[in-house]
Amino acid sequence: MTLLVAAGAPVPAAPAAPAVTTVPAAAPDPGRSGADPERPGTGQAGIEPVGRNRSPGAGADPSRQPAGPVTEVGIRLLDAPVSRRDDSRAHKYVVDHVRPGTIITRRIVVKNPSPITRDIALYAAAADVTGSGFYLAPDRTENELSSWIEVRPTTVTLKPDAERVAQVTIRVPPRASAGERYAVVWAEVAGVDGRNVRNIGRVGIRVYLSVGPGGEPPSSFQIGALRGEREPDGSPVVTADVRNTGRRALDLAGQLWLSDGPGGLSAGPVRAEAKTLAPGTGTTLRVVLDRRLPDGRWSARLELASGWTKGESDGTVTFGTVPPAASDEDDLAVPVLIGGLVASGLVLTLLAGYAYRRRGNRLSAALPAR
Repeated sequence: MTLLVAAGAPVPAAPAAPAVTTVPAAAPDPGRSGADPERPGTGQAGIEPVGRNRSPGAGADPSRQPAGPVTEVGIRLLDAPVSRRDDSRAHKYVVDHVRPGTIITRRIVVKNPSPITRDIALYAAAADVTGSGFYLAPDRTENELSSWIEVRPTTVTLKPDAERVAQVTIRVPPRASAGERYAVVWAEVAGVDGRNVRNIGRVGIRVYLSVGPGGEPPSSFQIGALRGEREPDGSPVVTADVRNTGRRALDLAGQLWLSDGPGGLSAGPVRAEAKTLAPGTGTTLRVVLDRRLPDGRWSARLELASGWTKGESDGTVTFGTVPPAASDEDDLAVPVLIGGLVASGLVLTLLAGYAYRRRGNRLSAALPAR
C-alpha cells in the first residue's frame, strides 16, 4: 500500500482563454500544437486553461450547458506519495514508479470558478514526450496508459465556486512491459453560444508513470558551458545546452544569477526553464535578461532541477565586445623598455667621455715642449 501526503495548499482555478467564435473546422486544437496543461506564469500548479470550439456533437448534452463569455474550470492534485515528499514534481503531477500488477490511487480537486452552474467531465487521455516537449493528444485520444486510468465520478455538476473531490485509479496490468508512459487527467466544461457554436475549456494534470521491476530508473542531466550574447533588439541572453542523460523524462526549471559584472554589478535570480526532455534528448536553454544590462564580462551560475534531480553550472559570460585585458608580459614591457633606454644613455655617456679624453691626449702630444 502506498502512503500519501497532502500535495499542497488549495490554489484557485485560472480562467480559460476566451473561446473564439469561428468556423469549427478552423478552430485550433491544443493537443496538436503541443499545448501544456500547466500554463507558465500563472503560478498555479497543474492548471492550464485551454479554449477551443466545436459544433455540438458527441459527449455531454450541450443544451444543458449554459453559455458564458468564457469557459472556466480548475483542477489540482490533492495528495502525493510519502516516498516523494521532497519531489516537487510529485506535488503537481502524478509521478511514480511501480511494478507490473500495481494499483495506485490519487485524489484530485475540481473547482467551478465561473458565476454559473457547470457540468464538468473528468477523463484521462493520451500524451507523449517528443522532441518538441510534452505533447497533448487531441480530444479523448487513448493510449496504453490512459486505458489503465479510471476517474470517478466521470462527471460532476458544480455550483459557482464549488469544489468536488474525485479519485484517479491506475491499474497496471500484471504483464505490462517496462518503460515510462505519459497521459493527462482532464477536467472539461462546455457551453453553447447564441450561434450554436460549442465552446470547450479543459485543464489537466500530467501523469508520468514508470513501470518495471526493482527500483526506479535513474534520472540525471548535464549542463553545458554557459554562453552570453545579445539579440538583435539588444536584449542580453545566456544560453546553455542541457541533455537528459537518465532514463526518465525531465521538466527542468531553475534560476540564473550574474555577479562580478562591470562596476561590480550583479543580477538575478532570473527564472530559467526548458521544455520537457525525453531520455537521451537535449535542448538549448535560453534565459533572456533586461536589455539595460551593460556590456562586459560577468560571472554566471545556473541551477536547474527536475523534482529531486538537481544540477548546476558556473562560468563566465560576455555581452557585447570587450577589449582584451593586458597580459603579464604586456605589464613588464614598459619597465623593460625604460631600463633599456637608461642603459643606452649610460653607454652613450661613457663613449662621449672616452672620446673627449682621447682628443685631449692628442692635443697635448702636438704642442711643443717649453
